[in-house]
Amino acid sequence: MTSAFRIPMTGRSTDERHRVSSPLELLFDLTFVVAIAQVAGQLAHAGESGEMLTKLPLYLMVFFAIWWAWMNFTWFASAYDTDDVPYRLMTLVQMGGVLVLAAGVPAAFEHQNFTAIIIGYLIMRFALIGQWVRAAVEFPAGRTTALRYAGGIAAVQLLWVAWGFLPAQVAVYLFVAGAALELLVPVWAERPGMTTWHPHHIAERYGLFTIIVLGESVSASAVGVQSGLARSGFSGALVWIAAAGLVLLFALWWLYFLEPAAEGLRTRRGRSFYWGYGHYFVFGSLAALGAGLEVAVQRGAAHSGGGDTAVEYAIAVPVAVFLLMLYVLHAPLVPEVVIRPLKTAIALVLILLLPLASPVIGLVGVTIGIALVAAALVAATLLDQSAERRRQAVAAGTPAA
Repeated sequence: MTSAFRIPMTGRSTDERHRVSSPLELLFDLTFVVAIAQVAGQLAHAGESGEMLTKLPLYLMVFFAIWWAWMNFTWFASAYDTDDVPYRLMTLVQMGGVLVLAAGVPAAFEHQNFTAIIIGYLIMRFALIGQWVRAAVEFPAGRTTALRYAGGIAAVQLLWVAWGFLPAQVAVYLFVAGAALELLVPVWAERPGMTTWHPHHIAERYGLFTIIVLGESVSASAVGVQSGLARSGFSGALVWIAAAGLVLLFALWWLYFLEPAAEGLRTRRGRSFYWGYGHYFVFGSLAALGAGLEVAVQRGAAHSGGGDTAVEYAIAVPVAVFLLMLYVLHAPLVPEVVIRPLKTAIALVLILLLPLASPVIGLVGVTIGIALVAAALVAATLLDQSAERRRQAVAAGTPAA
């Protein structure tokens, strides 16, 4: 799209043909690569020191801040992206805010100091509120909704500024209330009328963010390999765990894109909040998996693959959450999920039981086992699809592909 200096910001069509992510959106996403790397790296450091469970609440809080910043931009862009000069400059400001947020992740983890994250949000929301006000001025049909968004976001942000002055022990518990208010703003704002987000565009944007988080997990595994080699040298356990981690991430990527969501979002727009919000657990589990794999590679290199139940569950639990959420999010959205529920249930049970076999098969065996279960679920789903195509071909009286 060629950028004009200024284009009226009107709601884009929900059935616009060939709607895909813009180069600006892809550039914007790169700032989240930095933020996710920071939060996953901090969780991995906690795992190395045996504090992963202790630091888990902080991880969930910081990841919510990262994910919600991406959500705010993505859904607005789907409805109102003009790609003109003012829009691009406002996006640049938001990108700066994301980088400030990312810089504040270590302080949040180590000292429960969220000052930089709050400042990052102030920067982002200065631009985002400006975008909503512009939409209210230039698109009368969506004015009430846009003004509700602008006012709601501003009010909640003021509460976050006040929250930053609370003692850390109190602030952690009140975070849940603040997060709930954030989630309620879009629900309240869209009551007068839903914004004109594009279902295929949103599905693509979520898929791209999934790839970003998976990419960070691959990067985290590579960091674990480098650290393991530096500390303990080359070992068979290191190679097996690293290879199993790669197979596991590849299988999870395959599984995610086996479940199409675009048509479901088009026909059941009212369930978009459920599907969109639920992806917090999909993205969060994948980022946590990267941290678990990083620690697993290092432990495997140092101990030649001996058992370590805590590390094994740092892999198993995120994978189980991911698989469960794939079903939970898509079942209400589509007539029939692609990955059969029974097969998902069997995979969940096996994945969560494998760490209990650690005394026998060790960390290497558990990691390989989890990867094989995920790969088997991919294979079983592909076989189901092939059988379904043959049944349809027989019913239609045409040769099966």
